[in-house]
Amino acid sequence: MLKQSLQQKLLQKLSPQQIQLMKLLQLPTTELEVRIKEELEANPALEEGAENDWDEDDLAPAEEQSEALDDFDFDDYLDDETPDYRLSARNQGADVEDKTIPFSGGTSFFERLHAQLGLLDAPEQARELADHIIGNLDEAGYLRRDLESIVNDLAFTEGKVVERAALEEALALVQTLDPAGVGARDLKECLQLQLQRKFDSEDRSTAKLSRRISQRIALEILEFHFESFSKKHFERIQKKLDIDEEALKDALAEITQLNPKPGNSGADSSRGTAVQVVPDFLLTVEDNELRLQLNQRNAPELRISPMYKEMMETYASGAKTNSQQKDALTFVKQKIDSAKWFVDAIRQRQMTLTLTMQAIVDHQQAYFMSGDETDLRPMILKDIADVVQMDISTVSRVANSKYVQTPYGTFLLKSFFSESLTTETGEEVSSREVKKILQEAIEGEDKRKPLSDEKLGQVLNAKGYNIARRTVAKYREQLGIPVARMRKELS
Repeated sequence: MLKQSLQQKLLQKLSPQQIQLMKLLQLPTTELEVRIKEELEANPALEEGAENDWDEDDLAPAEEQSEALDDFDFDDYLDDETPDYRLSARNQGADVEDKTIPFSGGTSFFERLHAQLGLLDAPEQARELADHIIGNLDEAGYLRRDLESIVNDLAFTEGKVVERAALEEALALVQTLDPAGVGARDLKECLQLQLQRKFDSEDRSTAKLSRRISQRIALEILEFHFESFSKKHFERIQKKLDIDEEALKDALAEITQLNPKPGNSGADSSRGTAVQVVPDFLLTVEDNELRLQLNQRNAPELRISPMYKEMMETYASGAKTNSQQKDALTFVKQKIDSAKWFVDAIRQRQMTLTLTMQAIVDHQQAYFMSGDETDLRPMILKDIADVVQMDISTVSRVANSKYVQTPYGTFLLKSFFSESLTTETGEEVSSREVKKILQEAIEGEDKRKPLSDEKLGQVLNAKGYNIARRTVAKYREQLGIPVARMRKELS
């Protein structure tokens, strides 16, 4: 049964300007430039340049501007029912030569494998199965799927009944391709394939006997003592193989030279991996004072097109009597409003960035003056949000993807935020300070007998930092440092 009723609801909705500002705040400098270019292309009412930066064409007499407006046809903009095929043209015959120079994109890791496979002298069935196996490799060059699953895939998707033995032969064919180690099913097999190929390819007449012995011991370690090797139980390996420490060091050196991810060794993976960081802020120390400046690439000069302002005034006067001019006025007004919103959002973004960064600089003044991480003060998002009187989410958007260039390097703003710890004297210090001391203690430890988390906690406690063993383990993991057993080395 239908029923009508009146209800009162209290809702919180964001305006289009607020949504646009939130999106712009998250963008780093390079992405902001792309966003501005997109807006300039999409909105003809938006132009680059300051408000008082007029061209000579903008200062033309009113009669000339009116004539230009009369020649301006809005039908092309207002009519959105034009088919796509009428918006493009191909004004050249089929016999016209295309003289554009294509850009070379290089070859991928999988394309190189397929190319090598085509050069091998192998039966057609083995070649097809090897091609299917290459398609199942991951980016590191490993075959993560078991052969039974691949057999089932071939049966269900392509209707091919393949014996496991035939698939194993095809896998052995893939494992002969370059780089060595490709097609391995786990790390152990990957290292074995690389070391065995190196051992077989060296000329026995010219290779040093000592190196051949080291490679043979390394193969034995991978084949029979891989678990002890992965857990760095070196004494156990020495006892099992009955070798001295020097021979073990030489064998381990052969293993550590191998590539655990052969798929990432190609030209396409080593090219273009470096990402250029463009700082959003420039911080300098002049006359013992900190000077903060917003990167000018974050502060572009944008304005409303004077021509569109003139259009709006002209069509507003005739919109009451002419329906076509009324549609034109609606179009112009929409573009001008959109341009105004965008310009205001950019200005608000600049103000928010500057206020937030200035609050961070004031809070961490001691660190920015010295560059010593031990001078960092505890700071959380709420501390800065209270200073700038903004929401915590706004500060988080600013700090998440913005960089500042300082005399000591370029850093992510998020890295200056840290928790607090209390020392024996009751002083609150930053967790970054504790992490630095922890890292220095690990770098200076005896690698033959690395310090455990409990002993590291004792070292920090001796320096006045009240810290538990589990907190030491947490900070060590955040620094990307493995446990003591995995840090063990033969000096």
